[in-house]
Parts: sequence; C-alpha cells; structure tokens
Amino acid sequence: QGNSLELLQIIPNDSIDLIFADPPYFMRVEGVLQRPEGSDFSGCDDSWDNAFIDNADYVAFSRQWLKECHRILKQNGSIWVIGSMQCIYSIGGVMQELGFWLINDVIWHKSNPTPNFNGTRLNNSHETLIWATKSKKSKYTFNYKSAKELNCEIIDFEKGVRKQLGSVWRMSVCSGNERLKDSNGKKLHNTQKPLSLLYRILAISSKMGDIVLDPFGGTMTTAVAAKILGRDYIMLEQNEVYIEYGRQRLDSVLFEDSPIARAEFDKKPLRVSLREMIKAGFLSLGEQLHLKNTAFQAYLTSEGKLEFQGQIYDIHTLAA
Repeated sequence: QGNSLELLQIIPNDSIDLIFADPPYFMRVEGVLQRPEGSDFSGCDDSWDNAFIDNADYVAFSRQWLKECHRILKQNGSIWVIGSMQCIYSIGGVMQELGFWLINDVIWHKSNPTPNFNGTRLNNSHETLIWATKSKKSKYTFNYKSAKELNCEIIDFEKGVRKQLGSVWRMSVCSGNERLKDSNGKKLHNTQKPLSLLYRILAISSKMGDIVLDPFGGTMTTAVAAKILGRDYIMLEQNEVYIEYGRQRLDSVLFEDSPIARAEFDKKPLRVSLREMIKAGFLSLGEQLHLKNTAFQAYLTSEGKLEFQGQIYDIHTLAA
C-alpha cells in the first residue's frame, strides 16, 4: 500500500516479467452529464483522475512511472498499458521516448459501452492498449497458439475454428455480479476492468511462475487473473478501500489448472526420427509412404530410410 511513484523505486532492476498498467486517464470531464430521463451520470470523477494541472503535468507524471517500469522490467519482459483517447497518445509518445519497443496496439471494443447521452459526438465504444517490450532486441513471451485457442472459443469452439488472434478484442465492460459494490451498493471503482481482458493478456504474454506487476492495482483484477493462471503478482495501490475489497476477491479464487494456464499448446513437439518411430511401433518395415497429391511411393527400411526405384534416400531428400 502506498504511492506507486515511491513504491516503484524500491523494486530491483530487471526483476519483473510482465507489467500491466491502468493509470489515471486524466479524462478532463467538465460539467454534469445527465441521462435522457434526467438523472445524473457519474463517470470517472475521482480525485485521482483529476489530479493534474494540464497535459504537460500528466506527461511528466507518465514519464515518472514509466521510467521506473522500464528499469524494473526484465530484458525479455513486456508491458501493457491501457488508456482512453485523452491519454493514450501522450503515454505512447513517452514510452517511445524512454526506449520501449512497441509490438502492438490493441483495441478493446466494448460490446456494451456507455451511450453518449448528449448526442454531440460518436459513442466512445473502445479503449486502446499498447503492448511493448523493454527494447527492440527483447525476446518476449508470446503464447501464439494459446492465443488462437482463446480466439477459438470466441469464434466457434464446437467447430474447432482456430484463427490468429487479431488486435481488435470485443468484450463487455465490467458489469453485473463482477462489478464490485461498496457497503452502500454503489460501484466501488469507476474504471474496474473486466477479468476476461486481464485473463487474456496474462495468458498470452506470460508463463506460469512469472512475476506480474500492476502499479495501479485498483480492485486487484490483475492479481485475480494472475492467481487463476498460476502467475505471481505484485500490486501497488494507495486506496485502503480498494485494497480491502481486492483482498476479498483474491481470497475467493484459486489457481485453475488448464492447458491455457500452462501454455501447453505452445510447447514445441518432440523431434524424433523415423527409426525411433519404427522401434516404438508407430511405423512398420516395408510400409508405403506416399508423396501427397502424386503417384510417387516409397518403402520404409529398418534404418529409417526410404527405398525408391532401387535407391535409398532420407525422407527430406526424397521429397525434395
């Protein structure tokens, strides 16, 4: 518990595998917004989001915490930062200035966004995430096949359609039972992120046992996703109430062992020879092997070679 600008300074260099940051957005909201029936709409009007004098002040704040994140991130680690249109471009500029290497920007397309009650502009139905590494040479974790499996569930899991995960993610905002309420029944945190978003980020860009850091812990959604996936976590947060409710959330979940948590889809298959496959009984001596879409066929020998037209070849040479 404490100010993240101070707490980040005590974390050792090159010690964190993955960072997820949901910083104040500096929304710059003015006046009172009303719903069509006349009731007031409370957006993000928290003091922590309005603590900046101007954009230069916000950029200075962003540079301060991002500089520490760059220092503590492992050489092959990566960082995700989420923001709205008011802040994400400033943050991205600071990240490039500090030496972060941008991998992707991801659009979180909200399936149930808050309407624009005034009807004066387009409905803000997305937020942007930046995924970056410490440097251009970083060999970061990306569980590509796990990402395809997660995308498979979205498209059509029963048919087994597995498509490359793209950079537009359609998910609902945090609502219903997932949305934490205080003792008066009001939403506890105005910008609580959906668990599904953090689950995906951690599943595709970290491994079991990795240390995940969230410098703006809030209601501990990052920690909950980390615990479910078997990652270790460090959360920084100064609000006592958020921490109290966050602890309760963490106490209510357990590690859920799964192929996604273990990134089993991304494990490289064993390399074995034809000779080993014969010995193990997967193939038989004299078995016919056919070159796909041709009439060519060869016969398997005891040495794991192929006999073709009276000559002996290894499989790769013969196919070529």
